[in-house]
Amino acid sequence: MQNVTNNDFQTWAIFSCLLPNKILSVSQWADEYRFLSQKASSEPGRYRSSRTPYVTEIMDCLSNNNPVKEVVFMKGSQIGASEIGCCWLGYIMDHAPGPTLMVLPTVDMAKKISKQRIEPMIEESPKLKNLVSEKKSRDSSNTMLGKEFPGGILLMTGANSASGLRSLPIRYIFLDEIDAYPLDVEGEGNPIDLAKARARTFHKRKIFQVSTPTVSGLSHIETLFEASDKRFFQLPCIHCGKYQKLEFKNLVWPENKPKKAVYQCCFCSKDIENWQKTDMLAKGKWVSESVSDTAGFHLNALYSPVGWYSWAEIAEDFIKAKKTPEKLRTFINTVLGETWKEKAERPDWQRLYERRELYTIGKVPAGALFLTAGVDVQRDRLEIEVVGWGRNKISWSVDYQVIYGDTTQPDVWKNLEKLLHQQFETELDSRKYLGIKLMAVDSGYNTQTVYSWVRQFSQTKVIAVKGRDTLQQIFSRPQAVDVTSSGKTLRRSLKVWGIGVNVVKDELYSWLRQAKSVDGQPDNYGFCHFPQYEDEFFKQLTAEELVTKVLKGYPKQEWQKVRDRNEALDCRVYSRAAASICGMDRFSEERWKALEGEFGLISTNKEIQADVISQQQPVVATIQRRPSGWL
Repeated sequence: MQNVTNNDFQTWAIFSCLLPNKILSVSQWADEYRFLSQKASSEPGRYRSSRTPYVTEIMDCLSNNNPVKEVVFMKGSQIGASEIGCCWLGYIMDHAPGPTLMVLPTVDMAKKISKQRIEPMIEESPKLKNLVSEKKSRDSSNTMLGKEFPGGILLMTGANSASGLRSLPIRYIFLDEIDAYPLDVEGEGNPIDLAKARARTFHKRKIFQVSTPTVSGLSHIETLFEASDKRFFQLPCIHCGKYQKLEFKNLVWPENKPKKAVYQCCFCSKDIENWQKTDMLAKGKWVSESVSDTAGFHLNALYSPVGWYSWAEIAEDFIKAKKTPEKLRTFINTVLGETWKEKAERPDWQRLYERRELYTIGKVPAGALFLTAGVDVQRDRLEIEVVGWGRNKISWSVDYQVIYGDTTQPDVWKNLEKLLHQQFETELDSRKYLGIKLMAVDSGYNTQTVYSWVRQFSQTKVIAVKGRDTLQQIFSRPQAVDVTSSGKTLRRSLKVWGIGVNVVKDELYSWLRQAKSVDGQPDNYGFCHFPQYEDEFFKQLTAEELVTKVLKGYPKQEWQKVRDRNEALDCRVYSRAAASICGMDRFSEERWKALEGEFGLISTNKEIQADVISQQQPVVATIQRRPSGWL
């Protein structure tokens, strides 16, 4: 055997440094050099693309030797999508350095991802650890939102920060969860366009756009996917061998037995067990359904590897979600990776008028367990709806009042205070009374007068609210209005709650469109009961419709009036928000039982409710009429 000297090793080392780097794809790099941290993965250790075979083609489209410049990924949850982006970033740092930008919906989310995913990836992967300096307070090359490496830099920012989306030219752009981006950022335009503009000067640029979809017609990722080559991952049936994409409609199970869910082949109709999915995934292939320069991929949670998110769990989650529109929407978006199709049609006010019920106005019907009130402020009157809430967010309009008078004068507000302290008799027991748990007063008109009146009461009893059409939830954290010139909040400052009026209206209209339950059957989730109000109430309750407009090239939905008067709708929105602020959306089973216990009920008693209603005579609301109409 020929002897090898130290000089031979030194010569080999010198010449090996001069050799070009081996060309790797992103998936090859990940399998060789990527390690998963215990902090960010349920399966720590060396990364294996074979665990999720569908990621290989997506990652390889992001490789430098692939001609594709733009990759779109529309996806569900529990399929390892976030790791694709992390592997690509690691590949860039080590194998194809260049200026890189990662954009999350908000700056806070960017910081969170940096701490929970990017930093652990660098720390656990030896190839990357040597490229990025240790994080020190005085070392600007490695910060929470910036990681320098030889030949490039990774910048992380939020879509809500215009400053983070401009200035430096960028070669690689990773846009994550783009459907959560704002339509406009600080008046400078759409954040997606702002980010992409930074890559125009690079001929060999790469742009990776990822998101769970949201609402059909408004979803950024849906629009991008529809313009791509639309690739779907097809798997071979273990029985007939024919390839097919997995669709939720083919997931079947015996009634009330979701744990026995199986996938039924769309060709031979034979059952496939969840554990058999592993071999199918290994033989899967991406098939495009269109032609485009943009590579587009769609994947739902049915493809989730064995041991992650089973078909039985998907079936169980669907059974739970289908009971409520908001949960069903989440299921469709996050599990199926599909857009939610809004039923934007306005409820028919005549149908609501015709299905009025015979319970007494001013009394709390059986099933209502606590009361909230919404107050709409006009120049010459206050309009108030008192709403009773029960299990499954079923509601009863208990009373609707109009207090006339100049709302800048105290007399009107004294009458509102009387209503605030009024005790409402309950139908189940004339000896029991309910007071208003929380009253929400609109502060959009006569703002300072509203503030002055609300200050007299505990903020657990009366709150000032302000409608905000940009909110994506029912309410936001209240903002203090009493501040010094330096911006310091004064002690016991009045707080104003932001109300996501678009969210509440969308929810309300879905409830109003529900049909009345058949005799003896429980009410549908969110069903709204109304007494014998006049027709004007129902016209106002349905006075707006959802329309889609194109703003700066992007679709935007907004609510528009179809008639002048919409006070009843506003009152219901504020009352619903008050119920949410009271915690109704988070009530536990124990909390509901406690409320029912106050009435001596174990649960909502439909028989008693039906008996009470059958003994009532029609009671028509008497509301002062004016020459101009209902009010």
